Amino acid sequence: MDSISYKTAMTNKATASKNWVVVDADGKVLGRLASEVAKMIRGKHKPGYTPNTDCGDNVVVINSDKVKMTGKKWTDKKYISHTGYPGGQREQTPNEVLAKSSTILVERAVRGMLPKSRLGRALFGNLYVYEGAEHKHEAQSPKEIKL
Repeated sequence: MDSISYKTAMTNKATASKNWVVVDADGKVLGRLASEVAKMIRGKHKPGYTPNTDCGDNVVVINSDKVKMTGKKWTDKKYISHTGYPGGQREQTPNEVLAKSSTILVERAVRGMLPKSRLGRALFGNLYVYEGAEHKHEAQSPKEIKL
């Protein structure tokens, strides 16, 4: 028996096939949208998935201003950050974040579902979020994905 034929093919940066994908967030629930987007960015939907390699797709999320949250999360959920100074803990509700920019909501949700490592920080660069229906990635001819 030839044992060489049983090798596992590991995808690396040179052999990874990265595509461009557009996801419409209009009317989608934030957490469910973020988990699907994180899976696509990570590459877990591909048969050649390798955990230690950036083998996922570049994802463009449009209409982030029309994303939904269930229950009373718009007022009861808290995003907590710290300035680094004593007494510098800050809280924001999703309504306050939405008033500033709706792209922050989607980016923060997706970033929380990616690995907390050097690879996760590199993968986050494959996410592009836009408030309206227009985006500037038409040259890459992205494929529309229905979630």
